[in-house]
Amino acid sequence: VCRRLMSMPGIGAVVGLTFRSAVDDPARFTSSKKIGPWVGLTRSRNQSGERDVSGGITKAGDVNLRRALCQAATVMMHRGRSTWLRTWAAQVAQRRGGKRAMVALARRIGVILHRMWVDDTDFRSDIKTPNAQ
Repeated sequence: VCRRLMSMPGIGAVVGLTFRSAVDDPARFTSSKKIGPWVGLTRSRNQSGERDVSGGITKAGDVNLRRALCQAATVMMHRGRSTWLRTWAAQVAQRRGGKRAMVALARRIGVILHRMWVDDTDFRSDIKTPNAQ
């Protein structure tokens, strides 16, 4: 499983092992999109009456996995080879800023790693797959 996860650029042995040990059983998630909130890489909301405040990331879940995914996102944005995922992150960085792009890319990396694990497929850098959302 870890070798398959390491087929994605920016994912090394430490990130692959951290993801593998933190998730443990990929079948407990009904959808790959639920990895982001589980790790704590989604925006927090504070709602009461007419007030609706969006804050930073929730920081729920495994702190080591969140750090590993953020580090992998940083490596992919700055040192990785050019893929459709890096291009997407660069576009987000131009629109919203580098730190938000890094968090968005970390969340997306988590989703893609889970889907790769469930489907038993390697990362394909040449095309964007529909399951990578």
